[in-house]
Amino acid sequence: MRALLDANVLFPTILREILTDLAAEGLYVPMWSDRILGEWSRAALRVGPVAAQIAGAEIALLRERFPDVVQPDDGDRAIDLDFPDPADRHVVEAALAGQADLIVTANLRDFPRPLMSRLGLRAIHPDAFLLDIHALDADALHRAVANARARAEAAGGAMSSAELLKRCRLPRLAKLMKV
Repeated sequence: MRALLDANVLFPTILREILTDLAAEGLYVPMWSDRILGEWSRAALRVGPVAAQIAGAEIALLRERFPDVVQPDDGDRAIDLDFPDPADRHVVEAALAGQADLIVTANLRDFPRPLMSRLGLRAIHPDAFLLDIHALDADALHRAVANARARAEAAGGAMSSAELLKRCRLPRLAKLMKV
């Protein structure tokens, strides 16, 4: 399964770590484009210059960790469809260029199901995506959550697994994992 990760699931550190750990385990093939990474960087800049600097370092680490990730072009396709937010068109174009099966995004309203199905794509919330991953390999998902929790704690952000998943807006996964 090939999944294009939208900027809004890459920007939150904990969620990105869970998703990338699962990709490293071979449970799916992650994809993003330079434009998506740029969106992440600009979102961090809105938080402040320190956040932007950290995002730059995290993007570099992500590229180093996944040097062979499919980075589809940012798209110049002529998709004759009306998107709720035309600024998200590049995400769909990148998914099509990379032959993704789905787009993992926390912003489903900008990727309506009827429009996506016409393109042979599916947009899925990270909570639902991780539930699907849990069905494939529950142990790998538990390891990814435990690793993200350990890294957060090492960085001074001690929290329970339940708090971690709540912060990531993954309520169904938290309930399934009974944390």
